[in-house]
Amino acid sequence: MERDLKKIVSEMTLEEKAGMCSGLDFWHLKEVEHLGIPKVMVSDGPHGLRKQDEKGDHLGINDSIKAVCFPPAVLSACSFDRGLMEEMGKAIGREAQANDVSVVLGPAVNIKRSPLCGRNFEYYSEDPYLAGEIAAAFVKGVQSQHVGTSIKHFAANNQEYRRMSSSSEVDERTLREIYFPAFETAVKKAQPYTFMCSYNQINGTFASENKWLLTDVLRGEWGFKGYVMSDWGAVNDRVKGLEAGLELEMPASGGDNDAMIVKAVKDGALEEKILDQAVERILRIIFEYADHRKPQEFTMEKDHEEAQHIAEESMVLLKNENHILPLKTSEKAAFIGGFARNPRFQGGGSSHINCFKTTNVLDSVPCDAQVVYAEGFPADRDFYDKALADEAVKAAAEADKAVIFAGLPESFESEGYDRSHMRLPECQNRLITEILKVQPNTVIVLHNGSPVEMPWLGEIKGLLETYLGGQAGGAAAANILYGKINPSGKLAETMPLKLSDNPSYLNFGGGEKVEYREGIFVGYRYYDTKEMDVAFPFGYGLSYTTFAYSNLKLSMENPTEKDTVMVYADVTNTGKSAGKEVVQLYIRDLTGSAIRPEKELKGFEKVFLEPGETKTVTMELNKRSFAWYNTELHDWFAASGDYEILVGASSRDIRLTETLHLNSSQRLPMHVHMNTTLGDLLRNPETAEAAKKLIQKYLSGEAGSEAASEAVSEEMTMAMTDSMPLRALMGFAGVSRKELDSVIEKLNK
Repeated sequence: MERDLKKIVSEMTLEEKAGMCSGLDFWHLKEVEHLGIPKVMVSDGPHGLRKQDEKGDHLGINDSIKAVCFPPAVLSACSFDRGLMEEMGKAIGREAQANDVSVVLGPAVNIKRSPLCGRNFEYYSEDPYLAGEIAAAFVKGVQSQHVGTSIKHFAANNQEYRRMSSSSEVDERTLREIYFPAFETAVKKAQPYTFMCSYNQINGTFASENKWLLTDVLRGEWGFKGYVMSDWGAVNDRVKGLEAGLELEMPASGGDNDAMIVKAVKDGALEEKILDQAVERILRIIFEYADHRKPQEFTMEKDHEEAQHIAEESMVLLKNENHILPLKTSEKAAFIGGFARNPRFQGGGSSHINCFKTTNVLDSVPCDAQVVYAEGFPADRDFYDKALADEAVKAAAEADKAVIFAGLPESFESEGYDRSHMRLPECQNRLITEILKVQPNTVIVLHNGSPVEMPWLGEIKGLLETYLGGQAGGAAAANILYGKINPSGKLAETMPLKLSDNPSYLNFGGGEKVEYREGIFVGYRYYDTKEMDVAFPFGYGLSYTTFAYSNLKLSMENPTEKDTVMVYADVTNTGKSAGKEVVQLYIRDLTGSAIRPEKELKGFEKVFLEPGETKTVTMELNKRSFAWYNTELHDWFAASGDYEILVGASSRDIRLTETLHLNSSQRLPMHVHMNTTLGDLLRNPETAEAAKKLIQKYLSGEAGSEAASEAVSEEMTMAMTDSMPLRALMGFAGVSRKELDSVIEKLNK
């Protein structure tokens, strides 16, 4: 039904309008009964409902309803599967409908700047293209059920330390290329009902009162139509926030901030039309949900199966020497480690789900599997118990293979604080070392929300990264270990060898100001450009089968920036079992127009293949695929020139390469002045002819004796010419100031 929102707003009192701009309590928005505005509820979270029936709290101290914990973002992003993420969103949307929740507070799409961020388990990737594509699919799924999403935390919220007050000091190009695109893609492809602004400041201005962020960019440039809410407690100055584009303050402010809004309107400090617009935006989303309410069964058992399927599609096989996996039921396997019985499958904090059931790997292996279990070490703390360790070493020595279930206890990573190191608990590394002395056929299964250092990596034969697998992660891991499921996940982040390799290492954490000095070189953009050794590269993941790539074709080789280029590549399953491969497309800029990473992800597709089967994968490129953000143009700039199209199985496993030449009509602005160099003029098509004449004058003035010719090489002359400012021509080429002024005036015209 069509509602006249402007009429409803016009019938509200000033106090009612101000009241709509803050919560009723921790989880509800206010109702206005006489105008038919209902009370609606919002709830965490990004990978399952954390609906609290009773008194609310931010970090989940009070019990929430029983619900389904789907795999958190750290794992689900490794699926590289848009369709799967849309299905996950639909399931969460249906659960929200069944439990009277109007907005799900997620997805969380902040970039993984450092492995230390305590909330990395809740974020998708170090790569903005992947994060945006996965987020858009999830948003589409949830909102297909007329339940809203609240994409978060906008923006540059990449650490927990002092997250409510610190300022992220980031240059605009880095914001535009790394920290904004996931949000931008979600808006343009899926239009989230709401945005959640982050706690932090951005270059000295709180996100909650940053007009450039919330209005100019989000609405003006990207076309966002919903409302912006604060993260819980993120409001600094309520009136400034409202003016900047922050419509809803959460949670309830006790009426104080509502009164400030009323006073500001009465005093003339705040235009009432700004308040009216905010209320209209909030009402539009309230009624989008309320007018499409429908009875919905809470299908927890069915959703548990879906959670298992997502985990199976996302877990990443990182090492499989001598085909140690999959395990055979005829083999005697020693399962070691507390995580085998008590897996850690979600992160701590506001997204913590009260699961209606969980599965562990011990209870999920095939019924005829020969498994012995030894705890070895506890799952919840760093404690070396010699008796437990001795029992585990004995079990490993007597088995055909040892499978160690290692990982990070919940106390090691959580919302609210950052990790101080990248190590596993010492008790685990110590026991792994002891087991490797007696059992060379050892597999590690990791449970972690972020990368860990692996000092034993070179000695183990198998490694399965399950990250945090959701409540059905135990069954998913068992199915992969025993070959019922062929693993197909790929890493959504680089795994460095050690913490100090990370590009943000010297600048992460900070105090009042956090300087993003690594700029655009985040994750593989840094490691690959530096040609640095890593444990495992971005996009990497093994399968129980093998794939061959061939026949790379482009729909055009000389496109303009207005064209769409289709990229085709054939993929063949060359192994003996059916499997899925994630085909990745990267672009390398050869134009030299700016300092750029060695390659950037610009496309991916996941394809299922039977043994011997070949399929053609199709991916699409446009101007944005080639462009970088130019702060002088205040726009994306794609330079004319050559670009390499790289198709492969990871950022460091490129199988196919083609080159295209982009013919761009875009030109960088050029203001010629006395310190403009001859090289700059020569490289600009519009000033090249004038530059050649000036260079000729300079070179003729440099002609000298034979001794001078021997001292000055041709390479030196060319280098000096390239860097020669125009003003220097007065001394070196006998050009007068008047003549130079005339040349500069003509060139600027």
